[in-house]
Amino acid sequence: MKLPFEIDLKDKVVVVTGAGGVLCSMFAEALAKTGAKIALLDINEAAVSEYADKIAQDGGIAKGYMCNVLDKASIEKAHDEILADFGTCDILINGAGGNNPKATTDNEYFNSDDIGKMKTFFDLDKEGVEFVFNLNFLGTLLPTQVFAQDMLEKDDASIINISSMNAYTPLTKIPAYSGAKAAISNFTQWLSVHFSRTNIRCNAIAPGFFVTKQNEKLLFTEDGKPTPRTDKILGSTPMGRFGKPEELIGALLFLVSKDAASFVNGVVIPIDGGFSAYSGV
Repeated sequence: MKLPFEIDLKDKVVVVTGAGGVLCSMFAEALAKTGAKIALLDINEAAVSEYADKIAQDGGIAKGYMCNVLDKASIEKAHDEILADFGTCDILINGAGGNNPKATTDNEYFNSDDIGKMKTFFDLDKEGVEFVFNLNFLGTLLPTQVFAQDMLEKDDASIINISSMNAYTPLTKIPAYSGAKAAISNFTQWLSVHFSRTNIRCNAIAPGFFVTKQNEKLLFTEDGKPTPRTDKILGSTPMGRFGKPEELIGALLFLVSKDAASFVNGVVIPIDGGFSAYSGV
């Protein structure tokens, strides 16, 4: 991986939750190239261990840790292990999140004829909705409670949350995920104010549409053809394509760099090919 520009994070400790996924594992790989020590956290320990090994093979410093971001004891255990291995956290990337089919409707628009034939709004599962809100919101709040304590006495520290286009305008079918990501944007602003008298800055990245393991089946058929939902997305994205994961790295490096962003606090940066700016006309 080639970075779009160089920053120096030598000896900084970076904690990345959700690092078993496509985007956050890439964040970990990019930040490792700045000289930082990377702690990759995920409930899937095998995945983060594999990514950490890859970073180490490329000359970086990294280790994977099993962590359930909905279990504070699990987060604290990972924190203790990171303290022993690397030291205190300087940068926290709250990347854990996701949706659940039980919190997703089958139809974009309600039609009474659909009742009993498919999953409508009235069939959304309470536990599924709770899981989505907990994973995204509590899965950001709890790691912040644990790792931000390391940052309080530092000269510079940074928290980066992962929001979404859903936070600006909710997408059809996924009310829980849209609401949860709106909460992340709001929480980012709240944290930025709450910690503003310390040297902790809190910002967020709001990715537009990128193809990941989570959404691939919604975007493409089994034979690789775009679905009608993909046609809608690309039709509403002025640049007319999906984002490439590496196109998120520039904003990430900017936000964690004290030299570049020391007075940037409480912002949510959309990286979306113009999706959030387009009215449809």
